Amino acid sequence: MQNTSSALLDAARRRSGLSLREIARRAGTSHATLSAYLHGTKTPSLETLVRIVESCGLAVDISLEPRIRSANGVPRGDELEQVLRLAAQFPARAARDPGFPVFPRRRA
Repeated sequence: MQNTSSALLDAARRRSGLSLREIARRAGTSHATLSAYLHGTKTPSLETLVRIVESCGLAVDISLEPRIRSANGVPRGDELEQVLRLAAQFPARAARDPGFPVFPRRRA
């Protein structure tokens, strides 16, 4: 069963065109260990993962993105849809004269 790291390593291996043995040699690990990482039976540390990918002639760029799944038990996509439906009920532009009373300014 492939996990995220095994899928990443498999993609790096394919893109590099190198054999497992050559990648293992360049990364300073054994062929058997690399094979276990690729098959998802072992999970490499982040340092090892980066070293293997770099041995394929590739770089690892990591970015952190917020992942919002749900709030108060409501999936965020459903919540956004409800907010957009509510917003559609209001006019797109405010009236020039909101109709509120204007109070005279106090003099200090």
